[in-house]
Amino acid sequence: MLTDEEQAALAAVDEEALGRTLLELVAVPSVTGSAAESELQHLLAGRLERLGTEVDLWPLDLPALRADPDFPGTEAPREEAWGLVGTTPDGGDGPTLILQGHVDVVPPGDPAAWHGDPFVPRVTGDLVHGRGTCDMKAGLAAHLAALAAIRTAGIRLRGRVAVHCVVGEEDGGLGAFGTLRRGHHGDACVIAEPTAGTLITANAGALTFRLAVPGRAAHGSAREQGVSAVDAYLPLHRALAALETERNRDPAPLLAEYPIPYGLSVGTLRAGDWASSVPDLLVAEGRYGVRLGEDPAEARAAFEECVARACAADPWLRDHPATVSWPGGQFASGR
Repeated sequence: MLTDEEQAALAAVDEEALGRTLLELVAVPSVTGSAAESELQHLLAGRLERLGTEVDLWPLDLPALRADPDFPGTEAPREEAWGLVGTTPDGGDGPTLILQGHVDVVPPGDPAAWHGDPFVPRVTGDLVHGRGTCDMKAGLAAHLAALAAIRTAGIRLRGRVAVHCVVGEEDGGLGAFGTLRRGHHGDACVIAEPTAGTLITANAGALTFRLAVPGRAAHGSAREQGVSAVDAYLPLHRALAALETERNRDPAPLLAEYPIPYGLSVGTLRAGDWASSVPDLLVAEGRYGVRLGEDPAEARAAFEECVARACAADPWLRDHPATVSWPGGQFASGR
C-alpha cells in the first residue's frame, strides 16, 4: 500500500522529460578514459544544480588515489577525472539514500556494424538505440527524474538523497572509489544498472588478469625448431575452463539462479608479429569472477595455483612457465 507521498511522487514522474534527458546523455560520447567523461560530469553537475541539490564537483587526485593501498585499478589512461555528487538539502539527522550511476561507456566497436552513429541516439517506438543507452545512461536519467519528481511533488524528506555520478566504472571503479575517499557515504544505495527490472541484492566480484605464455621463435618453414606460444597456451586454456567449473560448483544461494555466477572469460589473445614466424609469446587477458564473500587475494591465489599446476604438468611449460599479472579492474564482491 503506497502512502500519499509515494503516490504523489510517482504521479510527478515526467516520463517524456526522462526520455529527453536520456537522449542528451547518450549524445555525449563518454567512452571510458576519454575527455567526454569529464564533459558529461560537468553537464550533469548543471542538471543537479537546477534540481536544487548541493553540488560537489571536484577533480579527482589521481596520483593520491593510485597510491592508495585499496586502489581498485584502472585500464584506460587518464590525465584528469572528475567526481560529482548532488545532495538534497535540509534532511536533518535522517538517513542518506545514495542513487549511484556511472557516466562512462565501453567503446562502440566497429562503427560500420552500427545502423548509424552510435552516439546519435535513435528512437524506434519505445526503444532508444545508442551506445550506453542501457548501461547505464537510462539509469542516470532515472535518478534525475526521481529527484525532479520529489521536488515537483513538494515532498519534504526525512533524510537526504545523494546522487553519485562516477567515472571509470567500466575499467575498475575509479570514480566510486574516489567518491568514497572524498567522504560521501550513505545508509543505503541504489545502483541503477540494467537488471531487467529485477532487484539485485548481491553481486560477484571480478578481477582482470593477464597471462603471458612463452614459446620459442622459429621460421615457419622450420616450425619444428620452435615452440608455438599458441600451442603452449592450449593446456592453460583447458585448465582455466576447469577452474571455472570448479568455482561454480556450489554458488551462494543469492547467485544460484545464474548459469555461471562466477564467470572466467578470456577476452583478448595476442600472439606473434609475423605471419611466417612461430610466435614466441602469447598474452591472454580476461575477466575472472570473485565468489560472494571471497577475499580477492584468495581468488588470485586460486588462479595462480591453477596456472602453476597446469605448467607443472606440461613438458614445455614446466621449464618455461607462464606468468600471471593483475592489471586493470579489481572488483570485490558485495551484498
